[in-house]
Amino acid sequence: MTKTVLILGSSGKIGKHARDAFWNAGWEIRCFDRATDNLITSAKGCDVIVNGWNPAGYKDWATLIPQLTRDVINAAKASGATVIVPGNIYNFAEKLGVFDEHTPHAATTRKGKIRIQMEKDYKQAAADGVQTIVLRAGSFIDPDGDDDVMGLVHFRNITKRKLIHMGDPNIRHAYCYLPDWAKAAVSLAERRNKLEPFEDIPFEGHSFTVNELKSQLEKHSGDTIKLQAFPWALMRVLSPFWTLAYEMLEMKPSWLNSHSLSGTKLRRLLPEFKPTDLETVMMCSLPAEFDPNQSVPSRSVPVDA
Repeated sequence: MTKTVLILGSSGKIGKHARDAFWNAGWEIRCFDRATDNLITSAKGCDVIVNGWNPAGYKDWATLIPQLTRDVINAAKASGATVIVPGNIYNFAEKLGVFDEHTPHAATTRKGKIRIQMEKDYKQAAADGVQTIVLRAGSFIDPDGDDDVMGLVHFRNITKRKLIHMGDPNIRHAYCYLPDWAKAAVSLAERRNKLEPFEDIPFEGHSFTVNELKSQLEKHSGDTIKLQAFPWALMRVLSPFWTLAYEMLEMKPSWLNSHSLSGTKLRRLLPEFKPTDLETVMMCSLPAEFDPNQSVPSRSVPVDA
């Protein structure tokens, strides 16, 4: 029997990797076009909806995320589809430790409060018959792009043999290799009938320090890598005039508090799941100029959008 998934945001980070992973697993793929498609119509006959939508500008989150959430819930109600949502750690308060499905959602930041309400809306919809899976992850690592945390921050000056850190380089930070997230999403989708109406599932991914990343880079290249501090003071000066600087400051605590995500629940649900090895994850986003002879991870089979 053919299984069908509707991908929202199929050209974005989550969407493109989900698209490829579901395709490789034998699912029929529908890619939603916001300019021309009707969401209710597009979702008809679908088994799963992957919500890869994310407003481009953080300043629009407060108005757009609630509306997008309502639209997805309505489409899922009409079609009977299970919704898979990429969760993050914005929901949590500024604290250290290992986050799991029992960690209180106590964020005080604007983005955190918006995400908390979004998940509450999905949980309420689950009580009304819409199954939702929140697959929660750390900072994205995208091997196919340079607009993730690696490209925009850590590796920004790596061709000069400088590695940027956002705080104490010994602080452990949670990362999510997106092809792994997408494979886990497929496996959960295929077992959706065995899951609860609302599932909060932490995706452990990998957690590592900047100093550990530095050591791996030096091993990989044979060169000495210098550490360079992220310009938080400049962000503070620019924040009244530049939205991104303001949003970066709001996310600063996650770079100052050592944390990781628990893998206990995912291992119980998907005992056969094996993540990509840490070395590959650390090195996948290196620009070709850093090491022209580096091996680049092969991309999965693309799907026509």
